[in-house]
Amino acid sequence: MSREIVMAVKALAKERKIDPEILFTAIEEGLVSAYRREFDVKSTENIRERIFAEIDRETGEMRVFFNKEVVEVVTDEHTQISLAEAREYDEEFEVGELIEFEVSPQDFGRLAAQTARSVITHKLNEAESKRVFEEFSQLVNTVVTGTVKRRERRDVYVEVNGVEALLRGSEQVRNDNYNFNVRMRFFVLNVSEHRGRPLIELSRKSPGLVIHLFQQEVPEIASGVVQITGIAREAGMRTKMSVISNDENVDPLGACVGQRGMRVQAIIEELRGEKIDIINWHPDVALFISNALSPARVRRVDLNPEAMAARVIVPDDQLSLAIGREGQNARLAARLTGWKIDIKSDTQFNQSLQEEIMEHFVITPEEDLEPESDGLADETVAEDPDAPIDFSEYLSSFMQPDVGDRYQDIEHGGGKTEE
Repeated sequence: MSREIVMAVKALAKERKIDPEILFTAIEEGLVSAYRREFDVKSTENIRERIFAEIDRETGEMRVFFNKEVVEVVTDEHTQISLAEAREYDEEFEVGELIEFEVSPQDFGRLAAQTARSVITHKLNEAESKRVFEEFSQLVNTVVTGTVKRRERRDVYVEVNGVEALLRGSEQVRNDNYNFNVRMRFFVLNVSEHRGRPLIELSRKSPGLVIHLFQQEVPEIASGVVQITGIAREAGMRTKMSVISNDENVDPLGACVGQRGMRVQAIIEELRGEKIDIINWHPDVALFISNALSPARVRRVDLNPEAMAARVIVPDDQLSLAIGREGQNARLAARLTGWKIDIKSDTQFNQSLQEEIMEHFVITPEEDLEPESDGLADETVAEDPDAPIDFSEYLSSFMQPDVGDRYQDIEHGGGKTEE
């Protein structure tokens, strides 16, 4: 092996980001394999240990050695040497000892060279697979930038750092454009081995993608000053994310939105127009639920802690906004807070309250309602039979004992919605 080939090996190692020593070792193993095949050496463990090769890392000089066993009668000239011949080298040799012989590279035929190349190629692929697996295993649950290269049915194959990764159909978002050479950011879901090669699985649906995009765009989140406490996402449609500040001088909503909305808009563009609601987290559950239903205004929240359920009352004109299209806003708020949420308008609440109160009235015969005379003059107050009944004074007596009242007006900054 000439110096030029040594230089080529080092260049290849640099290009493939592989330790050159791995390639040199692979070549040495390839030479051993070629020798065994060329001379039909039995591939037993004992024989394998007696064959080895050496390559000078600077000059490229290659030498292959075989330790022949000293025997009385030679049955295999490739692995054995007679005692008489051995003592021509040294009179001290005895039967059973090993003598090191160099095998000249000129003894290798075309088949040996092909075998060596095959082993080298295999080792290169093996080393490359190991490097890729180790590199991307460190990137699981992070975001990487990739370029769409091809499609196979519903699956999309993406090039990331020169390596092919898989975006399954189940992890795609319908708003995305997966045309050839389109660049976008992906969440690394998992790295595993498949048919001897690393399989890198990506996602555009994972809530983790949104979290890491905010970490990249918002320095206060990256540094830990602002903390993301929860997230609920319906990919391509809407995300609700709750945040809290660990510094009273830093507004978590303002930090996430950025000056003139530049930070959050960059994320929305990456998510192809997905709406993002950024919510102030609060230890008061009722207040947190009110914030989570942003952009709707909430009038009151009644909690049932045992059932982890909340009844939310909103103005009539806020009902559809609170529920959202196909229930999306309420559904995301429930997932974000971890509470079951039942939303009613003022009108619906008053109607249900009236029905509840009326269940406690029992109509009896008129004579049973006449009070006994106590000798005092009766005072009669005339009432308008058409006047509406005011049920507000009965509210507290008909509330469940384990249900508390919470009031929150979210017009004062409970959350921000970006589109």
